[in-house]
Amino acid sequence: MSTVADDSLLDDPARLGEADVDGLLRAGAMAGAQVRATSDAAAGAGIGRLAGTRPRAVVLLTRPGLGPAVSRLLAELLLPACPVPLVVTDVVPPWVGALDVVIAHTDDPGDRQLAEDVDRAGRRGAGVVLTAPSDGPVAAAAAGNAILITPRLVVRPGFGFAKAYTSGLLALRELDLLRFDVDMLADELDREAERDHPQHESFVNPAKTLALRLAEHSPLLWGLDHVATAVGRHAVQVLGTHTDLVCDVAGYLQASSRTALHRAAVRATSERDIFADPDSFDGPTALPPRVLLLAVRAQPDDPVRRQAHETLPAADLIAPAEEITADEPTRAAVLALRFELAALYLGLAAGTTGGTGRYAPASA
Repeated sequence: MSTVADDSLLDDPARLGEADVDGLLRAGAMAGAQVRATSDAAAGAGIGRLAGTRPRAVVLLTRPGLGPAVSRLLAELLLPACPVPLVVTDVVPPWVGALDVVIAHTDDPGDRQLAEDVDRAGRRGAGVVLTAPSDGPVAAAAAGNAILITPRLVVRPGFGFAKAYTSGLLALRELDLLRFDVDMLADELDREAERDHPQHESFVNPAKTLALRLAEHSPLLWGLDHVATAVGRHAVQVLGTHTDLVCDVAGYLQASSRTALHRAAVRATSERDIFADPDSFDGPTALPPRVLLLAVRAQPDDPVRRQAHETLPAADLIAPAEEITADEPTRAAVLALRFELAALYLGLAAGTTGGTGRYAPASA
């Protein structure tokens, strides 16, 4: 059973401000600023040295924290047309050499495994792009061995998704593997943060609306395309950081193979009785499921999307392409930020974040 959220707090700016003693909402809303600061820091660190390189393989490291979701999202943006092999792993493979490029992020300056990996990859001549704090063993290992990106904008641990994501995108753009507009990314994240501003009431605030939809439910975050499913993994990370909700994330076709859970989702989203309480669920679980269908790449005529709508007619659909005109990496980032701010709103309303609740980065 999750902690009950006080939803009245969300539309009371004074109480919301009192609950957010650490300025978490402000930290979350700085995603656009993170993009700009990371772009400047990457240029200063020499990211341009990768230009014109065609690597034998790209290795995306998944160190604890934001790393796994960011790496998987970058991989899905590249697939299925990436012309070089992609490896998503938590340690540098033993075969890494001078023809390969390693991309990594950490909030933990003392991650010994990452420090060893960066040192080994650098000594073997691999290109290494690392986003990390400027001090500690990881930064020391990167000295002379890596392009170390340390934006001047201070970001509290756990809030650096935009920083890690932008760093990876910039590296992949220099390698001519992916195209994106860094200014568009920053601007759209600013616009999303403005839409989700604490002063805006729930009915016009997408993040507050999402928070209220998730409250006292078991979220089923089912992607209609691989990119959206990868964003769902970040959503699970931030919901687990700021709330005590237990979530499921999967691509829709995979979710439909989980027979009992999918059957419960069908019951929860069916429209049998127009007078029934939509939050009432007669099932075996402690909390009723709430299905959210996520779409970044999928088009309205996509067969997976059509199947999901036919099977789950009342499920919520979150599709940034229907709200903004932007490239795929930007749409994914906007969806990720909305979940991050929704998790913060819900955590503040339930008392599971803010105050004495702190994000502590995992140690290797």
